[in-house]
Amino acid sequence: MDTIHKIGRRKTAVARIYVSEGKGNITVNKKDFKNYFTTPHLQYKVMQALNLTDNAEAFDIKVNVFGGGVTGQAEAIRLAISRVLIEINPENRAILKPEGLLTRDPRMVERKKFGQKKARKKFQFSKR
Repeated sequence: MDTIHKIGRRKTAVARIYVSEGKGNITVNKKDFKNYFTTPHLQYKVMQALNLTDNAEAFDIKVNVFGGGVTGQAEAIRLAISRVLIEINPENRAILKPEGLLTRDPRMVERKKFGQKKARKKFQFSKR
């Protein structure tokens, strides 16, 4: 198996991953992913697709991720890993699709409008 390259996005985070056969090492921006994502919740998000398909120790994954916050980055990585697992084995689609791991979350920050304090908040109204 050659190295497979895929991209995942979430909000403003972009994750580029390179997957090759290995022992289950995941490197995020040249750090071990458990050092990069310190909370168990974020580590679970990164590993979710691999655990569902029983591939947690089958591949080495190298990740370059930038933009957004840590949650957006973890979810971008999760989407990219899901896309790779489908390219490797199309039967994984039946496992990942019902969990919603193949859908790019379209929710983005709403833009601020002029004449308002924020996207939806208005300036304080004074009657007199």
